[in-house]
Amino acid sequence: MTGAVPGADGLLRCPWGDSTDDYRVYHDTEWGRPVHGDQALFERISLEAFQSGLSWITILRRREGFRAAFRDFSIEQVAEFGDADVERLMADTGIIRNRAKILATVANARAAIDLGEGELETLIWNHAGDPDRPAPKTLAEVPAVTAESTALAKALKKNGFRFVGPTTAYALMQACGLVNDHLVDCHAR
Repeated sequence: MTGAVPGADGLLRCPWGDSTDDYRVYHDTEWGRPVHGDQALFERISLEAFQSGLSWITILRRREGFRAAFRDFSIEQVAEFGDADVERLMADTGIIRNRAKILATVANARAAIDLGEGELETLIWNHAGDPDRPAPKTLAEVPAVTAESTALAKALKKNGFRFVGPTTAYALMQACGLVNDHLVDCHAR
């Protein structure tokens, strides 16, 4: 039931956003800001899928490793990955070595290509939340799943995407600014 908390710098933040230096930077400069472009959104879908079942800080601290391993999340390059690339990634200690998630990332790149240029962005942003929704006062008021995230997950799955359930889709929506879940008193709101 925690509301915004003051950081060492005196700024009020969502409680998770002041728990580590990595989180503070991510919270203040990236989380909840609108993300556009197929490649940028593909990166976020990929990272959210890898986060499934893990703490976001684990992914955040390996983000550069993921970028290197997945060629800066170039949709075209990842779509061309084959068995040798999967084995290379399974041996890469700079990422989460989960075969199902690696295979899902490759499949998702192929699905993004099948959509066509610019269509991944359109598909995702067509599921943006209500911008007039009241701001949450506490973390308890922040949902894990919404009707929009359920619809987004369904649309992504219909188009061949994997590891994109409603909870993962909602985390994507939060991270990419489709919804604004910064608490009402948070300076980043």
